[in-house]
Amino acid sequence: MQVKPIEWRDTMIRVLDQTRLPSEVIFLDVADYVEMAAAIREMRIRGAPAIGVAAAYGLALGAQAIEARTKEEFLVKLGTVSRELASTRPTAVNLFWALERMNRAAGEGTAISEIKAALVEEAKRIERENEEADRQIGRLGAELIEYGFTILTHCNAGALATAGYGTALGVIKAAHEQGKQVRVIACETRPLLQGARLTAWELIEEQIPLTLITDSMAGHFMSRGKIDCVIVGADRIARNGDVVNKIGTYSVAVLARENSVPFYVAAPTSTIDLSVKSGAEIPIEERSPEEVTWIRGTRIAPEGVKVANPAFDVTPHRYISAIITEKGVVREPYGEGLKGLF
Repeated sequence: MQVKPIEWRDTMIRVLDQTRLPSEVIFLDVADYVEMAAAIREMRIRGAPAIGVAAAYGLALGAQAIEARTKEEFLVKLGTVSRELASTRPTAVNLFWALERMNRAAGEGTAISEIKAALVEEAKRIERENEEADRQIGRLGAELIEYGFTILTHCNAGALATAGYGTALGVIKAAHEQGKQVRVIACETRPLLQGARLTAWELIEEQIPLTLITDSMAGHFMSRGKIDCVIVGADRIARNGDVVNKIGTYSVAVLARENSVPFYVAAPTSTIDLSVKSGAEIPIEERSPEEVTWIRGTRIAPEGVKVANPAFDVTPHRYISAIITEKGVVREPYGEGLKGLF
């Protein structure tokens, strides 16, 4: 895909506004870390790996504006920038992983000018390594895809979500590039329609055959033998292999098990959080009711209705056939396999 969702431009960061897709391709010029925090919070940039890249660049941008006489004073002010960015989304672990890595790089420098330059280079390195990981995930995952497979995916885990090549869509793209004649069924992914708006847009750009369905149609197509496997991304993976991903993923996983359809998760190792034992320990972001009651400026539910809007759900590891990372494909027992990657 030719469009870059995030691009460092010295004095600002250019961000593709994903809330405007597919009808408009609009870029935002993010001038400071507060604007970057808002862009992440408002899902103008989204997807766990892409959020990590955005936060890294946001911290680097914020660092350039800090005025301090000593390294200690600089790091105190940098901590304020880091905390603002960390407060944006609670579930995707890549956000915290990237900020921790950036803060560690800041601590290793001596002169303030040296630290500022090092932070820019570290953010660029995170983006570069992220794309390399995506491509390796694609290569390893494509080995699980046979010629002519129809693959179901949920939400968006392509270049838009990773600022790279894509994780779940990276596997699909790699299989397509190998000439395996794959086809994709994409769930619309309510309430923000990342499947309908973003995955469909990406796959059309890549000229990969696609059929869009509503979320509630997945079981129908599985029961008719129309789906050969499911591939999704992840926002956080617990030590036992439980996966937190976009709301609706758990339902798809249960349907896949019922219909003997392999269910694969594609994610970089930066999405694995060995500090949490299971998905039950991972915070689930609750988002605005308006995301459910309105679509593109039009109210679809009566005023006063009570709304629940969790952004993610937990898929227990027992429903997952394999987790595809850049360091290898892991199967049960996940506790042992995931730890071995590190």
